[in-house]
Amino acid sequence: MVIIVEAVEQGSVLRSAELKGILKYMSRYWKGSQTTHRLMYHLVWVPKYRKRVLKGKVAERLADLIQECADLQRWKIEELNIQEDHVHVLVRMRPEVSVSRMVQLFKGMTSKIIREEFPELKEFLWGKSFWADGYFAETSGQVHESKIREYIRNQ
Repeated sequence: MVIIVEAVEQGSVLRSAELKGILKYMSRYWKGSQTTHRLMYHLVWVPKYRKRVLKGKVAERLADLIQECADLQRWKIEELNIQEDHVHVLVRMRPEVSVSRMVQLFKGMTSKIIREEFPELKEFLWGKSFWADGYFAETSGQVHESKIREYIRNQ
């Protein structure tokens, strides 16, 4: 599909390069009915007892589940890195959800399914929870986002 856009600014037609720059700038932001926003959070959480269980098929399934949760909530996973003993995610979210609720949804859904699909983990992680209590959260501005991406990629 091709979209042709003609924009007029004070009687003159904007050149294609100028228009592309404006559209690129605007696509960085999400729009709601009465909001324009770009909310990015760097989140980190760990398995119970910081056990090194996030590897192989568990890590692959966890990545799928985190993406699925984000898709269901209309969030965007910008970066994801699963280490053996912790998860880093850079997620773009909507303003109607609190950060604590976002983490609750990520950890709650993944914990339930991982424990069901990988019963062998019970010998390492007994109890009803797969994840340790708590999490780390940091906002990401435009200036620092590239550094956070680099940090997550190079863990």
